[in-house]
Amino acid sequence: MAVMSIILQSLLVLYYVFSGFAKVVGAKYWVDIFNNLKIPQWFRIVTGLVQLVGAAVLVVGYWNADAIVWGGIWLGITMLVALLAHIRVKDAIGKTMTPVVFLALIIILTILNADVIAS
Repeated sequence: MAVMSIILQSLLVLYYVFSGFAKVVGAKYWVDIFNNLKIPQWFRIVTGLVQLVGAAVLVVGYWNADAIVWGGIWLGITMLVALLAHIRVKDAIGKTMTPVVFLALIIILTILNADVIAS
């Protein structure tokens, strides 16, 4: 299980670094998505910073497994809010599935490492 956890953790770190950075610098793709979701552009920057912090916490998780769980909770809440934003504007299922998939991956990673918090 440790190998699966490290692979999933690494993939999520990569996604959230690239996604967070793209949001902060104002990539057209993310500007358009936030316009579609009727969310102010300043919140795109905040969201990007939140994702970068979450990715950094997951990186710390390579040395301290507690950080994986806390980073998972942090990013899980972020994905839950993203899902609710898509539902609020009645977005197409294809656009709504992205936060669902990443929420599921975060939940899996958190569960794989939850025994660290319990002990």
